[in-house]
Amino acid sequence: MKLSKFKFNLPDELIAREPSKFRDESRLMVVHRKTGDVEHRVFKDILDYFDKGDTFIFNNTRVFPARLYGNKEKTGAQIEVFLLRELNERLKLWDVLVDPARKIRIGNKLYFGENEELVAEVIDNTTSRGRTLRFLYDGPHDEFKELLFRLGETPLPKYMARNVNEDDPERYQSIFADVEGAVVAPAASLHFSRELMKRLEIKDTRFSFITVHHALGSYRDIDVEDLTKHKMDSEEMYIDDEACVNINRAWDEEKKICAVGTSVLRAIETAVSTDGHLKPFEGWTSRFIFPPYEFHLPSALVTNFHMPLSTLLMMTSAFGGHEQIMNAYNLAVKEKYRFGAYGDAMLIID
Repeated sequence: MKLSKFKFNLPDELIAREPSKFRDESRLMVVHRKTGDVEHRVFKDILDYFDKGDTFIFNNTRVFPARLYGNKEKTGAQIEVFLLRELNERLKLWDVLVDPARKIRIGNKLYFGENEELVAEVIDNTTSRGRTLRFLYDGPHDEFKELLFRLGETPLPKYMARNVNEDDPERYQSIFADVEGAVVAPAASLHFSRELMKRLEIKDTRFSFITVHHALGSYRDIDVEDLTKHKMDSEEMYIDDEACVNINRAWDEEKKICAVGTSVLRAIETAVSTDGHLKPFEGWTSRFIFPPYEFHLPSALVTNFHMPLSTLLMMTSAFGGHEQIMNAYNLAVKEKYRFGAYGDAMLIID
């Protein structure tokens, strides 16, 4: 499978820069894998496709305010620092990206906050763009973390091309976001409102929660035409015993299992055993899924409309079939569906 197979023309005006007014009232394209039929619905109509015992698998990761703006010592040049993950709590070491990267060297100090409340020192160049920062803060770790996150802002994707507003900290987060650690929101989950979850409960569908700390790898450009040569960034994930029991019961009872988002899809394919059952998992996944690919557990997928040439589009087309999904995307452009994390949704189902 070649990278160029995932190219399509996406007009800039179809990239969603704001969420829908209500979470569950974005548009929903329903793609039926077996027949190829396509329906145009509203997201809360997802109720019509699931029944008693069917199971939704959600990602309960919580996005933290990962984007900071600081100033370089001496020159005062503004530097964007994107927090990726904490490497050492005691030493306050963080793996970060910096922009512009060419201006930052080992030993440079960066100052954050109007009154330079926080100082960090560059101690390592880990990748071509990445750095390791040591934050110089003598107080307790909880106080440090609170200050760090107060100075940071919601890490909206760059393609939204706008500043963060007062609604983003809540809207760029699912209603069940619980386990802090992501820098990218699990976008498919953003459509589920409390009212919709309640109506699904009344219908006696089941919910299982796993944790996948969505990282920036989904947004990295792929620079090889042959997809077998692309290496995915690793993402941290956790699947506990309770989730396995619930999901495996649905599998054994031949109920629908719906992965809510490509992060969930990737995680359960990482942890599934050869007999089709899910195993508990704690660790990292670098699995890269693109067509053709045979899935073991899920029978349905909820996902947003993704950018051209993205790994998220590749995973979606692996699940729905490359030709069918690319046709659906061309239809989505024609019908003016909204793309990206704040955009509309697709349900792929048999």
